[in-house]
Amino acid sequence: MSLQPWMRAPACKFLICLGVLLVGLQYMFSGTFHTYRHETLFYIHGGAHPSHSLSWHNAMRNNATNSSTAALLLMNLTANTAVSTAETLILHSIADNLNITNKNGSEFKNLTTSQLSLCPLVPTDLRGPVGISDVAHTMDQLELLFDNLEPGGHYTPQSCKARSRVALIIPYRDRPSQLNAFLYHMHPFLQKQQLEYGIIIVEQAGYGPFNRAMLMNIGFVEAQKLHEYDCFIFHDVDLLPEDDRNLYTCPEQPRHMSVAVSTLKYKLPYKDIFGGVSALTLDQFKTVNGFSNKFWGWGGEDDDMANRLKYHDYHISRYPANIARYKMLPHRRQPANPKRHEFLYNGNKRFNTDGLNNLQYQRQELKLNKLYTWVLVEISESR
Repeated sequence: MSLQPWMRAPACKFLICLGVLLVGLQYMFSGTFHTYRHETLFYIHGGAHPSHSLSWHNAMRNNATNSSTAALLLMNLTANTAVSTAETLILHSIADNLNITNKNGSEFKNLTTSQLSLCPLVPTDLRGPVGISDVAHTMDQLELLFDNLEPGGHYTPQSCKARSRVALIIPYRDRPSQLNAFLYHMHPFLQKQQLEYGIIIVEQAGYGPFNRAMLMNIGFVEAQKLHEYDCFIFHDVDLLPEDDRNLYTCPEQPRHMSVAVSTLKYKLPYKDIFGGVSALTLDQFKTVNGFSNKFWGWGGEDDDMANRLKYHDYHISRYPANIARYKMLPHRRQPANPKRHEFLYNGNKRFNTDGLNNLQYQRQELKLNKLYTWVLVEISESR
């Protein structure tokens, strides 16, 4: 095609080239960056998780003072460092998530909670399956990543009023690497679901037999002193959800959330299981008198809770197995409770006397850390 005489002028040639350049830039940015701007911190399924360098962590630790600075550092790394395409997309996603407060909250910062509209029943930004990172992070690195949290790891959405106020209760003792992986995974996971939430780590002091159920009862009691939570999710630290459509809310009936676990070949082992991750409302937990305090060592407490629910005419609800999927992190199994079968058999005789109403413990310390609330407690077996 031949150019018209007026198109041969130098000024017109410049304008035509400039227009083509602007169109190209618009196409590039509206495609690549718009497509990935709402991804989570994790690589969404679609290939192997890339191995990525910790150079950006070091940059943030040395130079970043807030999420905006950290995001800019990540953007500079993608421009100046030789990284793969997949790594570049992840870094852009991380930078975007670091700015979650700026994106979602800046125009609403002067509004009171009562002026905000309710968050949607089903958040619009959910994508389904999410990957599990196998990169180890220090607590210092994690604290740089998440600067939109209130003391104690409490989060409140800025752009809408949360429909649920959720306390994650984590029974815990001496698993720092798993705790770091849990915090790295769960904070962006929960924020995408537009929940008001807090993470409460209840650690058992000493070296005696572990009492998971009693720690969860303690977490329930202590959480109510912190905020007006209406939903309580009791969560093992070694279980990470693999699908963001697995909503961390409390339905009308108690919910068993960890339906399909990796170490169990993603199959439900038996119908009445209520272990791993479970959700109950404030009223439901009080009605059943919480967990039994009798189960020292591994096993039995979750089945006892399932019996309590049936005794009070509740039924266990579940999401489909393709949504309620969990990755179990490697861990050393605790010694089994030799009396668990006896306690289960006689459990209905103790439902009204063994639980919240006979809970005894000594709180040694409570810290509102940046990413979570830490409660250290001393407990002992009653005779």
